[in-house]
Amino acid sequence: MKARQQGLARVLKAIGYSWQGLKSTWQTEAAFREELPIAAVLIPLALWLDVSAAETALLILTVVLVLIIELINSGIEAVVDRIGPELHELSGKAKDVGSAAVFLMLLVTALTWGLIVGGRYF
Repeated sequence: MKARQQGLARVLKAIGYSWQGLKSTWQTEAAFREELPIAAVLIPLALWLDVSAAETALLILTVVLVLIIELINSGIEAVVDRIGPELHELSGKAKDVGSAAVFLMLLVTALTWGLIVGGRYF
């Protein structure tokens, strides 16, 4: 039986796997390539805006959650595609539900930014 890595070695291995997932998603998912640069602008903007710490945290959290949900959606799509290329009702449903999750998070993000930033500056 193979011994499991522990401690720092395990953490470093996990970080490597996470980095591989980010790189792979960047290379293969157009939506992620569109969302990441937007996040790179919005997160510093959230830190720069004259809003409360809680509002700053909400602004950043919503943007990061878009990326997280996009990663999960990409994982779901990869698993469905791995199962087979044939059309199946459940495969379509899985992909549609993942897409809906991203869409809802984008709406929540837009609403949060609109309420906080729009209410403060417009």
